Amino acid sequence: MVYNPDSTIAAIATPSGEGGIAVIRVSGDNAFSVVDGFFSGALLLANAKSHTAHYGKFSTINGEVLDNVLATVFIAPHSYTGENTVEISCHGGNFIAKKILSSLLGSNVRLAAPGEFTMRAFLNNKIDLAQAEAVADLIHASTEKSHRASLDQLSGLLSKHINSLRKKLLDLCSLVELGLDFSEEGIEIIKKDDLLAGLDSTLIAIKNLSDSFSTGKIIKGGIKTVLLGKPNSGKSSLLNLLLNTNRAIVSETPGTTRDTIDESLQIGGLLFRLIDTAGLRDLTGDSIEKEGMLRTINEIESSDLLIFLIDLSTKSPQEDLNYLISLTSSKFSNHKIVLLLNKVDLINQKHNDFNIPNVDFSLEISCKTGVGVDKLKEMLPKLFIDDSKIDPSLPVVQSLRHKEALEKAYDSCLFAKGSVLNGLSGDFVAVDLRNALDSLGDIVGATTTDDILNNIFSQFCVGK
Repeated sequence: MVYNPDSTIAAIATPSGEGGIAVIRVSGDNAFSVVDGFFSGALLLANAKSHTAHYGKFSTINGEVLDNVLATVFIAPHSYTGENTVEISCHGGNFIAKKILSSLLGSNVRLAAPGEFTMRAFLNNKIDLAQAEAVADLIHASTEKSHRASLDQLSGLLSKHINSLRKKLLDLCSLVELGLDFSEEGIEIIKKDDLLAGLDSTLIAIKNLSDSFSTGKIIKGGIKTVLLGKPNSGKSSLLNLLLNTNRAIVSETPGTTRDTIDESLQIGGLLFRLIDTAGLRDLTGDSIEKEGMLRTINEIESSDLLIFLIDLSTKSPQEDLNYLISLTSSKFSNHKIVLLLNKVDLINQKHNDFNIPNVDFSLEISCKTGVGVDKLKEMLPKLFIDDSKIDPSLPVVQSLRHKEALEKAYDSCLFAKGSVLNGLSGDFVAVDLRNALDSLGDIVGATTTDDILNNIFSQFCVGK
């Protein structure tokens, strides 16, 4: 994206399709005069006060009335982009909105690139880069927790902590560099112990932020959950029960699921992406069954959570479990694992002696009667996030880009500490501290390259 601050841009800011209203956003120095060329109301928008809405007609250049609209005026710098902005609200529907946008586009107005309104907000210092990224996360938030984390980042919670760390590192770096100027005079500007203490506290703070990504990744991306079991163990029944709909075919005939079925639902404020797989069996069946098994194994490798279902009504449920383990044990050593003992309604005794390595919890359930399913929903989110241990005053890192920048900053601070401990010149310490500052600056956009900016904003939708 080539940023031209002198251009005026326009785009439809609402999703395509029929609805109550559609909004066309116009931003730039000429926004008011451009819209005034098509809008007729009680006064010219160029003469209107900021944050006021005006009713009128929007007509083409030939005088054809397209719609009765509301034009809301935002005078720079008090707008989303920091520029003069008009938001035109018309009746919903693709035709009207596109006709209005088409009328506006011309020699003085061009179509906005994806994310360009938010990019202008960043470049005009309305928000920093971390907040700009939170806009996209907020739009795509699908759960309560992802919404809250994105809103916290948009409000500046992460930026506040990053800028605090940058200020601390900048102070240390300034003292180290000042000490270089007085080294020949033997004047000590900052004591070694004080420098080490400052680095240690910074390292701890950076690591805490970086470690929060394990939680942030789950909050943002959800939990890929694979349902595993032998044919007719109840995987499809469990999927239907959790979704409260007949999504998968359920039959007493084994092997009705031959491909993976992918559905999502919220449990405890987290998004669980459920993968119903083909029943595990030897790779000796027909070509379709073999392909189903191979897809199951592939899903296991990229999953976060494995749910094993065992049919308690069979003659040898422990043997069935051993069989599942033998097929998949090499694939799930780093996964969360839940063992569900299904069809408890068909037996008269308890089964608490099943063995599976590294199981997080086991539960007796009945996919037919619903027994144990509420308990399952209660326990699943706790495998990944303990709400009682989350400090709402601390940010949760959701972006891999942010985590990688924090790791670089951590390594640079660690190098700086090593230089101090080894008695190296302050020049080495200063270089590492500057590198740490640059890495942290990448997060908020203080030192970010154009390539990174373009990559970030190109992933936004047009109109935002």
